[in-house]
Amino acid sequence: MNEQQRDRIIRMAWEDRTTFDEIREKTGFAEADVIKLMRKELKPSSFRMWRKRVTGRLTKHRKLLKAHGSETGRGKVTTEDSASFE
Repeated sequence: MNEQQRDRIIRMAWEDRTTFDEIREKTGFAEADVIKLMRKELKPSSFRMWRKRVTGRLTKHRKLLKAHGSETGRGKVTTEDSASFE
């Protein structure tokens, strides 16, 4: 993986609206692979902040979105979902 590919995966992982399934479809990296990459590339405090953001987040997990009744795979955006990261 080159630097540009790595940066693209990290950017998609930080994006609230890009699901892990979409990351896998576009890059071949499964959720566990993304977590390993983020753990390796981010500072420990940044990794912990990212994990806290994505754990259980509807917009990062397509199955959770569908379970909440969204036909398009895009659930209602809550304040938490639309928050930007620093």
